[in-house]
Amino acid sequence: MCLDTEDNLNNTIAAMFDSSKKIALFMEGALDSDMGKMGFGLMRFSKHPIVCVIDSNYAGKTVEESVGLPYDIPVIDSIDEAVGKGSEILVLGIAPSGGKFPDAWDLPISEALQNGLSLINGLHDDLYTRYGNLLVNAPTQKIWDVRKPKNSYPIATGKAAQLNNKRILMIGTDMAAGKMTAGLELYAALKKQGSKVGFVPSGQIGITLMGNGIPLDAIKVDQAAGAVQEAVLEEADKDIIIIEGQGSLAHPGSTATLPLLRGSQATHLILCHKAAYSHLRAPVSHIPIPPLDEFIKLNEAAAAVCGSQTKAKTIGIALNTVGLSDKEAAQKVIEVEKLTGLPTTDVIRFGVEKLIEAIRNN
Repeated sequence: MCLDTEDNLNNTIAAMFDSSKKIALFMEGALDSDMGKMGFGLMRFSKHPIVCVIDSNYAGKTVEESVGLPYDIPVIDSIDEAVGKGSEILVLGIAPSGGKFPDAWDLPISEALQNGLSLINGLHDDLYTRYGNLLVNAPTQKIWDVRKPKNSYPIATGKAAQLNNKRILMIGTDMAAGKMTAGLELYAALKKQGSKVGFVPSGQIGITLMGNGIPLDAIKVDQAAGAVQEAVLEEADKDIIIIEGQGSLAHPGSTATLPLLRGSQATHLILCHKAAYSHLRAPVSHIPIPPLDEFIKLNEAAAAVCGSQTKAKTIGIALNTVGLSDKEAAQKVIEVEKLTGLPTTDVIRFGVEKLIEAIRNN
């Protein structure tokens, strides 16, 4: 059974990440929405076999047939079908605004647990407290509340600046701009090339994939920079550390960028931007995204006044070109490179080579 002590939580993480366990992604009503980013992240990066996606709107199709993503995963409409396909873990693949658990999910989640499935929850609500009494196969059946922080973290002191390595912070113009995806693609490519590289997850998707990290938006604001610092120091033996970004300085609802800058003492920044967007996502879509060259200066200025001793500079731009044709995406890359003078790519469409070169040469 999942207990509240840190040691038992760590044991739970290890158990949940037995890569042979089969996953069902619960994405009801969100397979065609960017609220489904948790599910999309697992489809791309998870080592677990994903046997199905639950979304009754597209039942009977595959993910590729439903939304054009290159995954031949069947879409079904019920927990019963997921159980029949051998699912062992149900992952909430949706990230609703504010990370709040909808009451409408009570029935399917209860049904999953009563059928012996474990649950990975990336929302803010503590679902072990709510559903722990429904576990039927303890101790092998688990509920992992990914966004459950430790009881306390140290206060940041700028200590990460003493590290003799490169600390690459993924900075976004908005929420869901591709910071985690670009960061993980860079991490995977650097690791494949033999670099001694670490990755610091700071959100529910990265933590779920890596099995560790800090749920930054669930940590007390006074301890947030300290949590980042602690996570970065744990990777001190690495030559390069990729730090997953959260939020944006441009977003009125986000406070995440400042503790990331303060705690990581980043040496380099990579700007992540959703290329088809001129304004922030709903519910603040009335707010325009600043011109990228001006936004770069803003982030660098923020880094300079966050106690940074490293004078972090932006070394490249990772565009998310979802919604654009290949021709439009290539043209956008050219436009952004001309505007900013920085190497620019969509790491999914065009690869990571430009950004890898920027990391090695700066």
